[in-house]
Amino acid sequence: MPHHAQFKKSLKQNKKSRLRNRSSKSRMNTAVKKLRAATNKDEAAALLKDAVSIIDSTAGRGIIKKETASRKISRLSLFVNKLQ
Repeated sequence: MPHHAQFKKSLKQNKKSRLRNRSSKSRMNTAVKKLRAATNKDEAAALLKDAVSIIDSTAGRGIIKKETASRKISRLSLFVNKLQ
């Protein structure tokens, strides 16, 4: 239990940001899973556009690193290009 008021406040802030970050990561992972489940190239291309946007916004907020976002986008693009 915190002994000072500022630590009580920081506990509340940490909880809020943890929930916000978790939901953002979950949204990103869901978009990636939907894209990976795509079977044809047209559908995958549309899903890629959405996934890239979500991944970039997640990285922009600092929830994941820029390098991680870049790597995910690169791998997803390769996946879409390999589809027939």
